[in-house]
Amino acid sequence: MSRKRRMFDIDMPAMEDIPVGKVPDKVLEKRRGPMAAAISENADALRNQQSTEETIRSENDRLAHELVRLRSEGLVTEHVVLSDVVTGKLTRDRKAGPDAELDELKDSIRDIGLSNPIRLERRTDGRFDLIQGMRRLSAYRALHEETGDDIYAKIPAGISNASDINDSYRRMVDENLIRKDISFSEMGALARAYAEDPANECPEVDKAVAILFKSASYTKRSYIRSFASLLMMLDKVLMHPNEIPRNLGVELKRKLNANPGLIRQVSTAVLTEPDRDGPREIAILRTFIETDRSTAKKPAPSASGKTRRAKTTFQVSGRAGVAKCSASSGRIELRYDLDFTRVDRAKLEKAIATLIDDLLEDGDLTHG
Repeated sequence: MSRKRRMFDIDMPAMEDIPVGKVPDKVLEKRRGPMAAAISENADALRNQQSTEETIRSENDRLAHELVRLRSEGLVTEHVVLSDVVTGKLTRDRKAGPDAELDELKDSIRDIGLSNPIRLERRTDGRFDLIQGMRRLSAYRALHEETGDDIYAKIPAGISNASDINDSYRRMVDENLIRKDISFSEMGALARAYAEDPANECPEVDKAVAILFKSASYTKRSYIRSFASLLMMLDKVLMHPNEIPRNLGVELKRKLNANPGLIRQVSTAVLTEPDRDGPREIAILRTFIETDRSTAKKPAPSASGKTRRAKTTFQVSGRAGVAKCSASSGRIELRYDLDFTRVDRAKLEKAIATLIDDLLEDGDLTHG
């Protein structure tokens, strides 16, 4: 008799392998059909998507707050229509007038764009006050007028909220302090204008210099005060004050302080030549310094009949050997193994001028 064939083969687990309580995941997976698996996978994907979206929203909120902060501090560059920029909030330390270097700045903007955005502050009327960048703004306006190109109709700017007026002045001044072409006369004029403005509550020029030029050295602030004082003494007399060299201005101010009656003489001498240019005005001012020197009392002769001069001798090492130097009142001699006649004259003049300026840097030394 043949053996009956079984219809189903069922693998039954041993009794000791059947867990009590929760059914293991492996068992559930074996029992779960295709539809249940798909639903489970979709739920997992949805949970992952929601988590990702929450992470993105959180990051976007953080970036939005950071953008608002950077904008409020003027650290985000925006493009501002030229007509929306107002230049009247601050008395500028650079006076209006021909700017010999403006063409160079315009050429640079044409070639590579504006490397350093201007700085503005927001106004309540929707426009903006200029804090830094008068020359850059002037260059953009000139380019737009000359070319009509829309690329120059807006200027890159960092925009911050309105701040204390003193902070605004400091930002403007500190930017221009690093420039070599700004004159002591311009800085002195700014200090005067700041002191004369009742809104600043600073009636003293010396205090104005201390506030505006806090970042400058003590010596530089001393020079600025001297020029501010000189401009007050010769108010409406000088036509080219920005061309006055530092040493001439400082020394002339000292002489006018020592002899107030000299102010009228200087004013009369300058005003007698209404068509004077800058070099001629400087030449007139120099005559009052040189005249005083020529009439200065000469040192008394010694018993032998010869004038005794104090003299200092020293040596300085250079690449071509040792330089022998001697210095006395009004004279300095240098002996060095170098043919100075073969040195470019402009280079030689610059070196001598630098030497003199460095010697007078502390403000205590005087000519003569």
